[in-house]
Amino acid sequence: MRRGLVHAMAWVLATAAAVTLSWWGVHTVMSGTAYDPPLAVPLTTRPLSSSTQGSTPPPGPPASPSPSPSTGSPSPSPSAKPRPASSAARQPDEDPDGGGSGGGPGTVKGYSVSGGRVVFDLGTSSAGLVSATPEAGWRMQVWKQDFWIRVTFTRDGREVSVFCTWHDHPPVVEIVDP
Repeated sequence: MRRGLVHAMAWVLATAAAVTLSWWGVHTVMSGTAYDPPLAVPLTTRPLSSSTQGSTPPPGPPASPSPSPSTGSPSPSPSAKPRPASSAARQPDEDPDGGGSGGGPGTVKGYSVSGGRVVFDLGTSSAGLVSATPEAGWRMQVWKQDFWIRVTFTRDGREVSVFCTWHDHPPVVEIVDP
């Protein structure tokens, strides 16, 4: 009987050691990969070549500021007032192959700000978010509602937001960079 207990105790200890070692090994490998949020892949706005592509239309007028999103939406601090962004962000890159985003033909436009890059598909009566890519060291948050999209980049207490609104008007992009 004593011999059976010794064998059972040895089996339990060996099994516990194997399970612990396996858990530790898998945990070590997975901790740096499986739980990290996925990173957005930058979208190139100019195709390399295309035999079916027509002529490139001229860039549209710069985006004009619009009022903040509707009540109940996250809004910038009271001291942060919208102001025009740099010319690179106000005159977006255009993709001539841009598809519609509801309400008719759309245009894909990219906006570069200090925290990253946002690309919208701007239709005639609505818009869609194509991609949002933060710069190294910046964090990103996205809010989507029926008539607006907000992308915010934050780092070290600094916040840069890109709004796209289209309630009762064509989509308008506003950049808040205090």
